[in-house]
Amino acid sequence: MINALGLLKRRRFLPLFSTQFLGAFNDNLFKTAMVLFATYEIFADPRQESFFNALAAGLFILPFFLLSALAGQIADTTDKARIIRYVKIAEFGIMALGSGGLLLARAGVPTIPVVLMLAAVTGLGVHSTFFGPIKYAILPQHLDEDDVLGGTGLVEAGTYLSILLGTILAGFIYRSVALVALLTFAVALAGYLTARQVPPAPRLGPPLALDLNPFRASWRLINGTMHIPRLFLAICAISFFWTIGSVLVVIFPPLVKNVLTADASVASLVLAIFSIGVAIGSVVINLMLRGHISARFSPASVIARAGTVLAFWFAVRHWTPAPAGTLYGIADFIHVPGAAFVLLSLVGVAVFGGMFVVPLYAFLTTTVPKDQTARTVAANNVVNAGAMTIGSVLVAGLTWWGVTPNDLLLAVVAMCFVSAWLAQKLHLACD
Repeated sequence: MINALGLLKRRRFLPLFSTQFLGAFNDNLFKTAMVLFATYEIFADPRQESFFNALAAGLFILPFFLLSALAGQIADTTDKARIIRYVKIAEFGIMALGSGGLLLARAGVPTIPVVLMLAAVTGLGVHSTFFGPIKYAILPQHLDEDDVLGGTGLVEAGTYLSILLGTILAGFIYRSVALVALLTFAVALAGYLTARQVPPAPRLGPPLALDLNPFRASWRLINGTMHIPRLFLAICAISFFWTIGSVLVVIFPPLVKNVLTADASVASLVLAIFSIGVAIGSVVINLMLRGHISARFSPASVIARAGTVLAFWFAVRHWTPAPAGTLYGIADFIHVPGAAFVLLSLVGVAVFGGMFVVPLYAFLTTTVPKDQTARTVAANNVVNAGAMTIGSVLVAGLTWWGVTPNDLLLAVVAMCFVSAWLAQKLHLACD
């Protein structure tokens, strides 16, 4: 990783790194600000809060399900640098929708702001759907073979850092919707300018006829990928991982507000911990595997994750709430007995999650030829999106029927053991 830092001096890498960093920062700044604003400023009912968060998560994921096949085809048949620039132009319109929703909500306009914010979240899903396959597929074209792993590591590290910064910043400025709007536009502009510096990355391999039917294209893409045993198991395991992740992301803001009785700055801290933890887990598992692609530590990692989720559930059940009508800020929160245990268990959830999933992604990019990488990633995204959508819908339905976020943590524990079973099958099949 240290040697890979030299890539940041190269024009064939730095613009892509910067564009990805700024895009991930902007996505998380807006999404987190929107979720926190809705949770703490618009809704006053735990069921409504959880339902809105689940709906927003589902709408963000839906484009991955419908459009990933098309995105993968385009990325494998078109100059990837050109696609990046088109995607960054679209970001301006998306942020206009979202900022308009936030500003109208602050002004007290009913209904319309929520529609605009959810439309912006859907747009961000489309944005990520088309950019996602490119960031994996473009590196082998721009870098020497010996630099691809290092470049991938830098992109992932930069992504986690940008998520962390965007999430933390949103926790402090979400009430200042004008500032959120200004910042998201400024970052979108910076991202477009860096995207213009990405060198051309033309099509590799034979010509590919585009299939514009999203359902047929998705089926063909999945069918053409999932017959490979290691890919099938890796994609299934990754999909279950992100289903668990979607459940946790949906329930955490309402849980922080209504169970831990803490304000938005604490909710932002909780979400940021996940970025830090996953990054730590990614580094740890790479050191343990010494560069060898293997799933041998994935079953134990996800079982350990189940243990940390259970520990978090226990800590939440024995939490001392804030006085009636008040919420803990960060300073007060960290001095509550049991706060250290809560935060430590959350770090464990994230670290073991990173240790589980990172090796699985390596199977996606090392099993197929370079000219099929984008479509393989897209196939994974389709299956992931379907699984995450199901998870979000289930959370929305269960919370509407009165199941508490704390109760849903036990469902997450059970899901971890299914992930462990899938990872063990992958380990036995490939290692």
